[in-house]
Amino acid sequence: MSAVPAYKVPAMAPRREDLDPIEIASRDEIAALQLKRLAWTLAHAYENVPHYRTAFETTGVHPSDLHDLPDLSKFPFTTKADLRAGYPFGMFAVPRERIARIHASSGTTGKPTVVGYTKRDLDVWTEVVARSIRAAGGRPGMMLHNAYGYGLFTGGLGLHSGAERLGCTVVPVSGGMTERQVALIQDLRPDIITVTPSYMLAILDEFRRQGADPLASSLAIGIFGAEPWTKAMRAEIEAAFGMHAVDIYGLSEVIGPGVANECVETKDGLHIWEDHFYPEIVDPRTGRVLPDGETGELVLTTLSKEAMPVIRYRTRDLTRLLPGTARTMRRIKKITGRSDDMIILRGVNLFPTQIEEQVLRCELFSGHYQIELTREGRLDAMIVHAEARPNAVNADLLEAERQLLLGHIKSMLGISAHVVVEPAGAIERSLGKARRVVDRRPEDDTAG
Repeated sequence: MSAVPAYKVPAMAPRREDLDPIEIASRDEIAALQLKRLAWTLAHAYENVPHYRTAFETTGVHPSDLHDLPDLSKFPFTTKADLRAGYPFGMFAVPRERIARIHASSGTTGKPTVVGYTKRDLDVWTEVVARSIRAAGGRPGMMLHNAYGYGLFTGGLGLHSGAERLGCTVVPVSGGMTERQVALIQDLRPDIITVTPSYMLAILDEFRRQGADPLASSLAIGIFGAEPWTKAMRAEIEAAFGMHAVDIYGLSEVIGPGVANECVETKDGLHIWEDHFYPEIVDPRTGRVLPDGETGELVLTTLSKEAMPVIRYRTRDLTRLLPGTARTMRRIKKITGRSDDMIILRGVNLFPTQIEEQVLRCELFSGHYQIELTREGRLDAMIVHAEARPNAVNADLLEAERQLLLGHIKSMLGISAHVVVEPAGAIERSLGKARRVVDRRPEDDTAG
């Protein structure tokens, strides 16, 4: 991790007395609360959501079968397909009139996932986001530049409400208009920025295009989420801005941002706010629950949601559960891949973030890249489009860097790839989640 100038971030770790008592409660206290809330959630879902009543009865379980936390493994999973099948309000557990707000996923691969919140749900969401910002080093009175999109996407409004609850001054910029983003950062001098990590790189590019020194900015904390990102990208952002880059995790199906967050004092994984979300790690193929410490798919159950309780939701995010450090609550390791983002290339399984790590090892390439999958005869092929930094214009040096990246990919990932060096600004920029993979293979050939 790069050094962060002390003048920017004095005493970032929150005082123990400022934490919610449950954050540092004993594991026994946390487990007792979880069991109580889980029993309520199972009964609430069974009694009020036809999908869950049918799923429980088909599986042969009843809410009364929960006697201890491991008993949750007897209950069926919930998938995104289940949520889409209930579109728009079929998964709601309260009358539509009690719904205070509705959010939805983008629906780029099918019908959107509609999520409802009661007033109490919104209060809980605000609470966990405020807790997350505090864990990242945020304090009352700090100014927060919120560049997450506002609207049906949960990022903008979720971070906004939590920041206000903590006592921050919020600048609701939303996404886009990158030149204006940089102007506002320079003029208003916020302490915190919340945004996707890929768009933070676009903001960095704009700083440099304007001839502004990002190190001279006021930004001390960046809270980044909504897409996987690597330690190499963290180092890139921290070194450029002299700031703490901290990971936040959430998903609209469960609540939105604020399910888990890194603590600024350790940056060793994201502490799950276990008083509201119960985590499991399962084998992605068999669904078997794995012991803490083993890598698998993260499964989440809400413990306090009224409008739309979610039982054993398969997130497709790959990680592992570890003991707490800065908090008593358990951590998940930084998520750098999803089971449904996995690329299978000539029998080798890899994730876009593994390519990202190799690209960022090359000094002349920026963090902007895109992977293109094609078909050459009977074999799959991968083209890595790596973007040169603005000051990298020497053709011979760029060719040497291209060869270096080819070697990194071959030696570290065990595959051969083509590398195309793109000029600065050529890779498409995203206001939300970056589009890392373009798959041009015939649909029936993409399995290997």
